[in-house]
Amino acid sequence: MSEYMQVDRALFDQVMVPNYAPAPMIPVRGQGSRVWDQQGREYIDFAGGIAVNALGHCHPALVSALKHQADQLWHLSNVMTNEPALRLAKKLTDATFAEKVYFANSGAEANEAALKLARRWALENFGAQKQQIISFGKSFHGRTFFTVTVGGQSSYSDGFGPKPAAIDHAEYNNLDSLKALMSDNTCAVILEPLQGEGGIIPADPAFLRGVRTLCDQHNALMIYDEVQTGVGRTGKLYAYMHSDVTPDILTTAKSLGGGFPVGAMLTSTAIASHLKVGTHGSTYGGNPLACAVAEAALDTINTPEVLNGVLQRDQLFRRELAAINEQYQLFSEVRGQGMLLGAVLNDQFKGRSREFFLAAADQGLLALVAGPDVIRFAPSLVIPEQDIVEGMQRFAKAVAQVLNQH
Repeated sequence: MSEYMQVDRALFDQVMVPNYAPAPMIPVRGQGSRVWDQQGREYIDFAGGIAVNALGHCHPALVSALKHQADQLWHLSNVMTNEPALRLAKKLTDATFAEKVYFANSGAEANEAALKLARRWALENFGAQKQQIISFGKSFHGRTFFTVTVGGQSSYSDGFGPKPAAIDHAEYNNLDSLKALMSDNTCAVILEPLQGEGGIIPADPAFLRGVRTLCDQHNALMIYDEVQTGVGRTGKLYAYMHSDVTPDILTTAKSLGGGFPVGAMLTSTAIASHLKVGTHGSTYGGNPLACAVAEAALDTINTPEVLNGVLQRDQLFRRELAAINEQYQLFSEVRGQGMLLGAVLNDQFKGRSREFFLAAADQGLLALVAGPDVIRFAPSLVIPEQDIVEGMQRFAKAVAQVLNQH
């Protein structure tokens, strides 16, 4: 019966809580790096569901894994374990610094687990006074009350009553500002190795080394939020692999499931031991469907061909953006790494990223913003090169459209 219900964008305003303002069109089908709306109009996808659809839409490996698992076993609860979860955990620990994995449903849940674990680790090893968590301005770690307070954007966390305590924010890429806040009462420092929502801002390698040193000096855990940067997005399986700095805890989601909701927290055996039986949990975390799809995504992405291909596509994106910039003088720089890039609007166009985002959709291109001054691109890691070129042609038309309107 439900398949025959006629739905349109107006229905959203009738039945959905108004915390989102979705586009006027409704996509109904996706294949690779293209999607089609209800009217059959085609779009090239440079948004990737906000860095989630790492293998595009309906990738055969993911579809096959989901269909196979759907015929086997969907859900058990964590009173029992399951084979897909165990296989995925083994592959994640084999491929990273980590020895133990906790599964959740999202990046926010993975971060929630990481922060709770850090507090518990500090309490049991050092005492109740060691509870301070330090994050950075412009950071984003999720929308639960704990993670949104830890995130560095007060516009997201204000207006919900008293916030969780003992959380401070330093300035990203400024070691002195972190040093000023840290003490032996700091239990953890959490950061994105490349800030996503905050404007696609890469961490300076010297800054990361400095954070690691300060954490070691003060017996604090270093937590990497790799929800957006993880699983091939930057051209390595995880962004920490670009440097000589290894975190104590790493969180991952988004690309991990290629579009199926799944998140994970990775850490060492010693740290993990503080989440004893009953201290934390999730009804759906590690369910067989999610883990089967994530395993297929990980197997597909964690290959030299795909990871090297991400860096080749990075270069093609930059070449195309440079050509557009030569014509229109829009951007002061292009930041980021791999298939997580931010074109930063110059002073003349500051505050207008949303206009370009909307014009792009008019021209058949799905893009993103990262704040008012940055146009963000987070497409499939395997987007065909001809889709990049054609998508950039559409973006050039969008730029012309915005400039002609003014």
